[in-house]
Amino acid sequence: MVPVSRRRVMAAGLGGLALVFAGGVWRVTRTPQTAFAPWDLERSPPSDVRLDAFRHAILAPNPHNRQPWLIEMVGDDEALITTDLSRNLPVTDPYDRQITIGIGTFLEIARIAAAERGVDMQIVPFPDGADATSLDARPVAHLKFVRSDQVARDPLFAQILRRRSNKEEYDLARAVSEADLDAITAAGGSFAVDPERIERLRAEIVAGIETELLTHEANMESVELMRIGHAEVDANPDGIELHGPMIEAGKLAGVVSREELADPASTGFQQGIDMLRRTYGSIPALIWLTTPGNSRLDQLEAGRQYVRANLEATALGLGMHPMSQCLQEYTEVQPMYRSVHELLGASGKERVQMLARVGYGPETAPTPRWPLETHIV
Repeated sequence: MVPVSRRRVMAAGLGGLALVFAGGVWRVTRTPQTAFAPWDLERSPPSDVRLDAFRHAILAPNPHNRQPWLIEMVGDDEALITTDLSRNLPVTDPYDRQITIGIGTFLEIARIAAAERGVDMQIVPFPDGADATSLDARPVAHLKFVRSDQVARDPLFAQILRRRSNKEEYDLARAVSEADLDAITAAGGSFAVDPERIERLRAEIVAGIETELLTHEANMESVELMRIGHAEVDANPDGIELHGPMIEAGKLAGVVSREELADPASTGFQQGIDMLRRTYGSIPALIWLTTPGNSRLDQLEAGRQYVRANLEATALGLGMHPMSQCLQEYTEVQPMYRSVHELLGASGKERVQMLARVGYGPETAPTPRWPLETHIV
């Protein structure tokens, strides 16, 4: 659920930068060493099914890859899920709506993983109530793990390790079938493939991305979460990771920096916007999730539906990428917010919670993750 692929922004800005010093090649070509370790689940599963469920759940998509979940183990078969309030996004997600959706994705993947072990993960959301304006220290969910012969294994379990938020350019020459989109939205949601409707929505989506980049406070929220180069990614495996030979070379040469990324007048910034228009404007199809209202329960449900759609798209060989900028609540993006809701037919108290492009794109690597033990309190 990271809104923009900053790796692609900087690749555009670096142009033909050459590695002219042999002594720097090793540093330039190094990749993160530990940041992707949580994706390696080939080792024997832990005997405690809760830990097995959670080691899968921390791979769930979430906004800006903030990984906001905290886990308190209770007794032998229960757990409380709370929010790490230091990981919210106060500018672009002022009411913690997107963070709540991210916790919804976490809960659904944990449930799927528990079912694979023959365990029913029973969820009581917000057992102590919730505030509609911001999350607080109260639990988001109380979980009880109950072994049951009746629990059904979920076929989407096989896609958890393969799932990505594919932020690359999609092939506009390859249409996405309505049959596939029906399958992707089986848990909830709607879709569009009509070129005229896609074009109207594309204009609002791109405008939302540009607005976030050109609104200083919103852009700085992203810039401050950038991990530039393999060492920073390993040290803080969350936020927006920037690594690879071009990034490492640019960092060594002093042309990749947070200052450059924060400056709309810089060449890299301008070239990056141009690339984002092309990349994120490559929209063969769209799906969206609309809820009757905008309660915390609505937001958790949107997370459940979204991650199931993402897993199903993965099974079908399709890429999926959230286009969340035009759904956010800060002042500058409100014209796009209103237009998108109108174009998608949301009325009254209905809320479009998620909007994502779907298409055929190149395979991509997973995003970094903090180890499970860092989430357990």
